[in-house]
Amino acid sequence: MNVLIIGSGGREHCLAWKVSQSSLVKKIFSIPGNPGIKQIGSCFNLEVKKENFKLIKDFALQNNIDFTIVGPEAPLVDGIVDYFNNFGLKIFGPDSNAARIEGSKVFTKNLCKKYNIPTAESVIFFREEIDKIKNYINKLSEKRFPLVLKVDGLAAGKGVIICKNKQEALDGLNDCFEKNIFGSAADKIIIEDFIEGFEVSILNLCDGKDIIPMVLAQDYKKIFDNDIGKNTGGMGSFSPVPFVSDKLYEKILNLIIYPTFEALKKENIYYKGILYGGIIISNDEPYLLEYNCRFGDPETQVILPRLEDDLVELLLSCINGKLANQKLHWDNLKCVCVVIASKGYPESSSKGDLIEGLDKINSQSYNFKNKNFNEFSDLNNDIKINSFLAENKKNNVLIFHAGTKFENQKYYTNGGRVLNLVSKAPTFKDARKNIYSEILKINFEGMQYRKDIALKAELFEDSVSF
Repeated sequence: MNVLIIGSGGREHCLAWKVSQSSLVKKIFSIPGNPGIKQIGSCFNLEVKKENFKLIKDFALQNNIDFTIVGPEAPLVDGIVDYFNNFGLKIFGPDSNAARIEGSKVFTKNLCKKYNIPTAESVIFFREEIDKIKNYINKLSEKRFPLVLKVDGLAAGKGVIICKNKQEALDGLNDCFEKNIFGSAADKIIIEDFIEGFEVSILNLCDGKDIIPMVLAQDYKKIFDNDIGKNTGGMGSFSPVPFVSDKLYEKILNLIIYPTFEALKKENIYYKGILYGGIIISNDEPYLLEYNCRFGDPETQVILPRLEDDLVELLLSCINGKLANQKLHWDNLKCVCVVIASKGYPESSSKGDLIEGLDKINSQSYNFKNKNFNEFSDLNNDIKINSFLAENKKNNVLIFHAGTKFENQKYYTNGGRVLNLVSKAPTFKDARKNIYSEILKINFEGMQYRKDIALKAELFEDSVSF
């Protein structure tokens, strides 16, 4: 079958890599894709926005696409699944009604309140209530801080502001309403209690009737080590999460994930796709932070490498309502992902900086599941670039492209998060060592990455080994 992957980031590159391992797949296409994906499939440079849904649909028909997988949240919220379904095209992801679980934090808060799903206490305001909001904040005792300010709509992972005091809360309001940096996403905002604890991510396969949880991951939102600096789309991740016991995992499922899935059905919302829960653990109790309606980024990059099953078969089971027949199988290795970001990220995004050193990483040519690589030679000018999959038996390092471009036989940054380095190993210490030794071979102006990804997992692992 021919598979189309929507999106252009490291998540989509990881999806393409995993999809390519399926015995069901003949060709891979991507819109718009990236230089990494282009090494195993055809990339069509078209912006993924609602106005282009017809062009994307036409591309799918013209190229005999049998199955489409949507990576980013925006097209899901905008209704690309509804649009494809109208033409009888198979597509993985929730429809626009179900995608409100991410598209509107207010919707999700109200759902939690109605069905007693544990989450932070909150107050909801509208943009036109600015004076009322300021008055609310000014009347708060300093003991109520920190507080969390969230915009209702999509904000590329940056619409959450942790306010340590009244002034930071007022500054956050200024960002939302005066500077308008979030646009219409801030037409409604949520002010909620701050919950102290640690976060985990759980991705769940859903077919409208049944739900199967995947293994846990943990990601890193802040730009700098020790969780300092501004929120980003994610600077790294690891899986499994060794300090979450089986008992706590079951508690997350029974108190939050399963009740949410049942609540959606009671609201006549039959969720098909990935239901991604962002959970915070405080005093061994789980609380919902947010839901996403798609694969996580960068959590996907540490979850899918551990999955031993055929991803395409699983996703088809979701859209065909046959998930109950599936069972997931996972390897026991530790997986770590480190994100390398561009100069200025997340406040700005440098583009056009030459990336050096990818050719120095020990690698081998990537083979598309024993299929003829030259099948795609017209799409990539016969360039068999080894940096897509740097996988040697000793280090087992994967490179997923996120924000790169390829011109004149060279790679350049293309803004934001640029590369993802991923490693699996028997221990977190080994996985971290593999990645950080390889990162030293890569260089571009202003490159930045965290040095502490999965360090706490490594330290925990060391502590329990004694």
